[in-house]
Amino acid sequence: MYLASTTVGRKLHFTIRESYLWEGVYRHRDLCDLGPTPGRHIVYPGGNAFYVEAAVEDAIRAHGTEPSQEELETIFWPFVRPDIRYKLEPFRRQERRLKDDRNAKQRPRPEEVHLFDKRRIHFLKFGQMEQRSLSRLPASAIRMLQDRSRDEIEQGFMQMENALRPREIKTYAYVIFNLQQHFTQRFAKDTPELLDQDDVDRCFVEEVCKLHEDPGFWSGLSTGGRLHDYLVRYVLMFFDHDYAARSLFDDYLRDFMNRHREHRPPESVTVSMEEAGRIFGKSREALKKLTRRELSRLYRRRAQELHPDKGGDHETFLRLTAAYHKLLRVKK
Repeated sequence: MYLASTTVGRKLHFTIRESYLWEGVYRHRDLCDLGPTPGRHIVYPGGNAFYVEAAVEDAIRAHGTEPSQEELETIFWPFVRPDIRYKLEPFRRQERRLKDDRNAKQRPRPEEVHLFDKRRIHFLKFGQMEQRSLSRLPASAIRMLQDRSRDEIEQGFMQMENALRPREIKTYAYVIFNLQQHFTQRFAKDTPELLDQDDVDRCFVEEVCKLHEDPGFWSGLSTGGRLHDYLVRYVLMFFDHDYAARSLFDDYLRDFMNRHREHRPPESVTVSMEEAGRIFGKSREALKKLTRRELSRLYRRRAQELHPDKGGDHETFLRLTAAYHKLLRVKK
């Protein structure tokens, strides 16, 4: 069992789910709806004790699953009163070590783990942009990603990604989608902000589309005919954040390189202001009045509407992104 969170009307909504194996594929199902405040299901009998009310266990059993107290405590732990968490945390750390020792007997199967998952766990565990050691991930990291449904894996990554600092978020998105593979410059591996950002943005959109269409990644989980929310969050990570601020020398170097780039042929995707207006469904004057934040919101909405699975095509999606960045440059 695991705790899943979804956004409903701008509020987080929580559900207890479980992964199960069906016809050789791990899938997931809902066991108990906890609503926006799971803490209301916690009972405090006195002292530092707590337990989960019986109604939750009954709801889980109704689906044929017998909940363990260890699983329930783990699921509800984030919602336990802070003073009690402080007192009980040392005991939980000891329990986690014992659990890790038990899990160590489980054989890791790295060949079954998707490459995108390996890139993510590598960055989150080690914080490194260099990923040549993907083939040597520790067994404990591999075990976190096997014998689970795609939904459980994504929910786990959502929790781990909450620990990223704002200045790490865009770099994280750059690394996990392996955008450096599209560039020959040496600095592409560790200084992506020195690259032509229009090119980087275009490559990012292409990689998102590839992952969206990868049946191996979405095994056991329907995408619902649109860009799944699990991928939308990476689009927001990438376009709503900037790379970490560097020194004045780095800024000077970036400016120097931008002013001395080798001549390149015209970009394959260009749009006029008139076409940008048609793509965004706004007049030229209306687009000029938008703030950068308003433009970003409009782009995300149109990206959903113009996705290939919604009746658009790959070229239209790229032209939308090209129009977006053309307008961003005007607003600088």
